[in-house]
Amino acid sequence: MQKRYVSIWFRHLLADWQLIRQPELKDVPFVFAASEHGRHMIIAVSPLAISYGIELGMRAADAKAICPGLEVLDDKPGRTAKLLKGIGEWCVRYSPIVMIDDFSFDGLIMDVSGCTHLWGGEREYLKEIVSRLKSKGYTVRLAIADTAGTAWAISRFGSVTPLVAPGKHSDALLSLPPEALRLPEIILNKLRKLGFYQIKSFMGMPRSVLRRRFGEEFLVRLGQALGTVDEIITPLQVPVLFQERLHSLEPIRTRSGIEVAIIRLLENLCLRLQNEGKGLRTGILTCYRIDGKIIRIDIGTSGATHSISHLFKLFELKIEQIRPALGIELFVMEATKVDEVIPGQEVLWSGQPGLKDQSVIRLLDRVASKVGAGVIHRYIPAMHYWPERSAKRSVLITEMPETEWRLDKPRPTELLKQPDPIEVMALIPDHPPKFFIYKGLKHLVVKADGPERIEREWWLDEGEHRDYYQVEDEQGQRYWLFRSGHYGSQQRYQWFIHGFFA
Repeated sequence: MQKRYVSIWFRHLLADWQLIRQPELKDVPFVFAASEHGRHMIIAVSPLAISYGIELGMRAADAKAICPGLEVLDDKPGRTAKLLKGIGEWCVRYSPIVMIDDFSFDGLIMDVSGCTHLWGGEREYLKEIVSRLKSKGYTVRLAIADTAGTAWAISRFGSVTPLVAPGKHSDALLSLPPEALRLPEIILNKLRKLGFYQIKSFMGMPRSVLRRRFGEEFLVRLGQALGTVDEIITPLQVPVLFQERLHSLEPIRTRSGIEVAIIRLLENLCLRLQNEGKGLRTGILTCYRIDGKIIRIDIGTSGATHSISHLFKLFELKIEQIRPALGIELFVMEATKVDEVIPGQEVLWSGQPGLKDQSVIRLLDRVASKVGAGVIHRYIPAMHYWPERSAKRSVLITEMPETEWRLDKPRPTELLKQPDPIEVMALIPDHPPKFFIYKGLKHLVVKADGPERIEREWWLDEGEHRDYYQVEDEQGQRYWLFRSGHYGSQQRYQWFIHGFFA
């Protein structure tokens, strides 16, 4: 695929942003200034202030002398970067790879390879971006070329069409000044002293000569513009491996239109997942409205799946959260978490599939979508002696336990997270309690069974073993009690209540 890049230059970024917030400043010359080495220096100028001869880098006091009615606004550190980041995230609708220009910090660079045909071609693509940004109040210049360096140069210094035909980027650079190569001022000064005022003056010179006179950085920038040196594009959002985009020819405003968009996205996404033997665990649908608002809904599954019908039902439960307003122009679906899909073994006899039954898993997913994923938990047996440690939460609905639940001895219906101490009267050495006091209430024991000894896990902690008893009080309620340690041992024994039987 032919690589194509778009450079967006915001000629008056901060000034445009301020005019959007305060339209009444349209007829007032103003600038943004920031402290620099103890001086108040101008870092942004409004178009009206430029007409008075005020320039970037000028001292605010000098600018006030030129234009007495000038309004000087204080800039905040990081404001430009934050503003560019917000606009860049908005521009994701045009390309999944958007980067802040890290040389001049006044624009964006987008990798638009394979994107422009959705808008009918490159010329219409550029017109769409320009008109949308202009409608929001920003003055921009765009260019598209085979390299990010050439696109950057044409957007700022080009006097011809901003659309550089494939393979023509070298020719487009010839008449431009050296500043178009994104060079530091120290190198630009050397070039001017030698009379190099256009790139064509030195483009054909031997690389060894250029390196000796201007250094390695000069050759890197030149190579990036010509396409002989790769330029790393660091996107604002890391592209998701499994992502599908659907651009709407007309803004989508209805529920049925949203459903059709979701189905088309799922068809493409699930086909890719199936071909790679993977299934979705977490999915996000992002809707970009024409008014600039972004709406996101997400789903999660108990097990990896690439079933279109099942995933659509999960998204369908949340369509009510999508407010299309004037319409949605772009849908993006991402599988942010995927797992391997292990095909189940088919058998001729049915048996009891339990949690391996896909209908059970799909039911749990739909319930979780309604009440929240944090409500449903699955526990499997853990290899521990202590009852409070004998269960662990399962990460996957299909996770197989390492051991089986213990069924040879009765266990309480409700197990306390931690045993509670109780007061007990019992005959020694191994008789069950005659009565016990729990939370201020005295329970007379009429029936008892035990003891069942459970040894302490000495490899985890130190202490005494436990002797468990099942007891029933005069009210017919049954409890699970235990004594920690022996009567008469050096360490003090203690009785506890650990659970309740149904």
